[in-house]
Amino acid sequence: MPRFALHMKHASLCLLLAAQAHSAELRTASKLTFDDAGTLYVADWKAARVYAVKVPPASAAPAAPFNLKDVQKSIAATLKVKEATLRFDDLAVQPGTGLAYVSVTAGGKAAVVSIDASGKVRRLPTSDLKAFVTITDPPAPDASFWRDLPAPALTVTDMKYHDGKLYLAGLSNRDFASALRVYDVPFNGKGRTATVEMYHPVHNQIETRAPIRAMTFATVDGVPSMVAAYTCTPLVLIPLNAIEDGAHIVGKTIGEMGWGSAPVGMVSYKFGGKEMVLLANSSRSADLMSVSDIAAQARLPGLHEPISVPDKPYAGVKGTMTPMSAVTRFDNLDDKLLLALRRDGASGAMQLMSIPKGAYLRLSDFVNEYDFKDYTYPPDDKFRPLHKYARALEGYPELAR
Repeated sequence: MPRFALHMKHASLCLLLAAQAHSAELRTASKLTFDDAGTLYVADWKAARVYAVKVPPASAAPAAPFNLKDVQKSIAATLKVKEATLRFDDLAVQPGTGLAYVSVTAGGKAAVVSIDASGKVRRLPTSDLKAFVTITDPPAPDASFWRDLPAPALTVTDMKYHDGKLYLAGLSNRDFASALRVYDVPFNGKGRTATVEMYHPVHNQIETRAPIRAMTFATVDGVPSMVAAYTCTPLVLIPLNAIEDGAHIVGKTIGEMGWGSAPVGMVSYKFGGKEMVLLANSSRSADLMSVSDIAAQARLPGLHEPISVPDKPYAGVKGTMTPMSAVTRFDNLDDKLLLALRRDGASGAMQLMSIPKGAYLRLSDFVNEYDFKDYTYPPDDKFRPLHKYARALEGYPELAR
């Protein structure tokens, strides 16, 4: 082979190796979130990285309602795996497109798929990821909880984009293990890590290890703030300007939402002219709170005294019960609808369903007096407009009488 050709072959090989060195394949996809520009962020705890992934272009369109009664089957078919091997990790809606992105694990391998309201599933390529930030202080790889849960799996317990920054809650390897990490978007290789403590009224102790499990953002009396929820279930307020590299933050406990449950997600939105925060839980109904009520509680000293369990499990901010206890993950679909992953109680199938804001339920989950064919609504029945809207929304337009 001529020397020039040999040199070019060697140079090409070097370039290939360099490209491989700067790209990676997704190993886990524990958390998903989008920024305003439509870039998807994927947290990979095994690699201790967060990837910025450009998703295929999607035209802006009004969101259509989702009534998918078995997404497990269609996702398994797309990924060519057995349904029983799928574990669902997270859900995020691409803003303005009506597209849902779902992360799953199948046979130990991670995958991310997009799903539209018609049920069409597409796999997102995740084998050549180049844009990422590295989490420098994850939990020790040999640490675990309950024997089988690796501590690094809690490196990122929630991840949200807000106002040009990516916020990560989770665990670190520091003595005060509960950590908040912040990265500028687009990534510049730099991040800030603060540790967090809070008072837990149910446990009657200051806690510095237990991580934030769900978070959202609200402006409280003019102060941009994080509203954070922990397991068992204290609600904590953290000013965003307190999250500095190396800082230790004392969060203000403004609510105790009930014991024996873990947050599965939290979103904020405007509804009926009010700024609202909705917290969904693993073992009980969701809690709906107004930002004005959060602000009123934030003006008080904060919770510092234990509460009596089980007879008096609540304190501080009052949440309105919403019937979303079967939800495993959820997000805003648009200004009128939520989108939720949930398990069907009878079949065990994973469903992807729209849930109306304001009602927070699906009529087709129940059979009651209204559902009999010979039922006649009284002229002034206040539920009739909602029933008509919900029946059509849920895929039963012929019942929207």
